[in-house]
Order: sequence, then structure tokens, then C-alpha cells
Amino acid sequence: MFASLSLLPNDPILGLSIAFQRDTHPNKVDLGVGVYRNASGVTPVMAAVREAEQWLLREETSKGYTPPDGYPGSNQAVRELALGLDHPALAAGRVATVQTPGGCGALRLAAELVQRASPGAQVWVSNPTWANHGPLLGNAGLSLKEYPYYDFERHTLDFDRMLAALQTVPAGDIVLLHAACHNPCGADLTPSQWQQVTDLAKAQGFIPFIDMAYQGFGEGLEEDACGPRLMAKQLPEVVLAVSFSKNFGLYRERAGALLVVGEGRSQAEAVQSQLLSVARGLYSMPPAHGSALVATIWQSEALREQWREELAEMRGRIQVLRQSLVGALAKAVPERDFGFIARERGMFSFLGLSETEVGRLQRDFSIYMTDNSRINVAGLNQDKVDYVAEAVARVLNG
Repeated sequence: MFASLSLLPNDPILGLSIAFQRDTHPNKVDLGVGVYRNASGVTPVMAAVREAEQWLLREETSKGYTPPDGYPGSNQAVRELALGLDHPALAAGRVATVQTPGGCGALRLAAELVQRASPGAQVWVSNPTWANHGPLLGNAGLSLKEYPYYDFERHTLDFDRMLAALQTVPAGDIVLLHAACHNPCGADLTPSQWQQVTDLAKAQGFIPFIDMAYQGFGEGLEEDACGPRLMAKQLPEVVLAVSFSKNFGLYRERAGALLVVGEGRSQAEAVQSQLLSVARGLYSMPPAHGSALVATIWQSEALREQWREELAEMRGRIQVLRQSLVGALAKAVPERDFGFIARERGMFSFLGLSETEVGRLQRDFSIYMTDNSRINVAGLNQDKVDYVAEAVARVLNG
């Protein structure tokens, strides 16, 4: 049977990571892998998470299965975090919620639900979008189409073209949106633009499917949830995939959730039953530890405040690095404007380099990024900013 299978190449991001680890250059810089790193180059365990883990170690009395919909308290936490305490959709009982193995699990679970409700449904994704959106959604049997999003020449959101494309989306199709900190470009919708897309969804009848992987990494916890909260308030149906990998630092714990907003309580209850059925056929029961940490932190006022402060520090560090890189590039390459990097949000931005130039950065300077020049700003340190800027200048100047 398996003799028919061929060897596949490494995932591009994972391949970069392997090459970086093997590199012996003393000034090597990893701007490829999309994880947050602190000033020491480490993906840290947040102090609030450590305290929550200690509490769980003392108080946990069983390793029995997690309930099918999630660890007790975790779903309340994610609903309040994503939608806010007083959201009308919550008050009306319109929100089905299921804990998932990370944000990827939420995306795939939603794709399977959509496929069950509307086989072969079309999902419109932004150009560009996160590379794993295609496999997670397409492998469930959904058909993918693109809408324009980012202007690579001007390094800005191309909202007019985006809106024009969405005006052609038929009723019943799905439109995938990034809640904040767009991966891979870092260009986000403004509140006014969210309202325009919401109005268009209402008029056209398409269903928003929002990927919220970076809440708190852009402008703030409340600001980054503007779009999902607006749409869940004004539209009859919204799908929201949530990840806790970044804002709680729970990458390896695979903690996430899927929220589906229905037209009313009865529809939400039906969706909830379908989600549990789909999950049963995919992974049966969700993992506990990561969501238990989220629930523990959210239910403790002291831990919640500590977590908020740590998250604000992480967000601030990324913004400072963006500004520092822009300043260093302005000195090293004065003829080229990199100011867009400071205007974008979250961990990612495109440098606007060619694949050949990216290859030279890796070969000659041991600076690693994806072929399309997407960089993880959080992979920088202040002591490497000048080195990266000077290397970019040398590559651009031949």
C-alpha cells in the first residue's frame, strides 16, 4: 500500500528552522518561524501561566477526559475575551462554543461544519493569507477563491479592490477575514472598514469566517476584537476561530476554540450539537491543559491583570522593534521607504525583497525569512537590528 507514496519536501517554514539550527554563523537571525520571542530570543512561559500551572498542580485531582465541549470555564473565558462581557449575541444565547486543539483545530472544525451544512461551499481568502489556511480548509472539501487584500507595490491595504471583489461574492459563500495582525502582511482593517465589510455581508448574504489568532498583539485586547464583535452584533451568522498560542504563549499546548454565532438560540443549539458530532469524528475529546490555564487565569482577577500587563509588554516590544528597524533601514537605505513596517501591526510584515535577494540574505548573512520576504518582527533583537538593516542595504545595492 505505502509503496505508492513519494517523499514530500519539508514545509517551507519548518525547512527554514532546520537550516537556521544548523547554521554556525555567530550573527545568524531567524525571522522566519512565526512565534513570539523575547529579548533573549526565547519563546517565554508567561508568569501568569506559571502561577496558573502551579495552582493546577496543587488542585487537579483527575486526568479523566475533558468534557466534549471543553474544559469547564474555558468556553466562558473565550466568549468573554473574544466578544466582551455584555455582547448581545451572548445575552441572546446565539453563540455555540467548542474548545479545539489550537487555532488550527478551530479552523478545521469550522471547515468540516461548513462542509456538512453546505457541501463544496466556496471560501474566499485574502491574497495574501496564512499559508496553512489552504490545507486546513481545502482538505475538508471546500472550494477556495481569492480576493485582493494587500498592495505589494505601495505596502498598504488595498481596500477599494477588496471591497469591489467582495461585492461579487454570492449569498451563502464564506469570506475568511483576519481579526487583527494580518498574517503575513500586518495590514489591518480600520473600524470604519470593518463596518463597510459588515454592511456588505448583510447586503450580499455572505458569511464572515474570522481567524482571530493574535488578539492583543495589535492595538490592544478590545481594539483587536472590534471586527468580530461588530459582525457578531449586526449579522445573523458569523464563524470565529480563536487561538491562545500567541496571547497566552501556549503554542505547544494547542489551546483554541471555535465560536459560531447563529440567528437565534435554537440555531446555536443545533450548531453546538453538530460541532460536537464533527469533533467526535476528528479527535473525540479536546486536550485539557492549555484551556485549563486560560480558564484559571481568566477566573482570577489577579492573574488576569498580570496576564494583561505581560501581553501589553509583548505588544510594546514588537512595536518598538518595528520603529527601530524602520530607523535603521532609513540610515542604511535612505533611497527606499520602509516606513510601512512601523504602520503595520502584529508580528509580520513583508520587506518587499525579491526571492533572489532573500536568498542572498540567507546565504551571505545568515538572515532567514520566507522566500516572499515575510519577516517575523518578534524574531529580532535590538542588538541585531543594525546588522539586518546593513545586510539588506548591501543586498539591495548589489
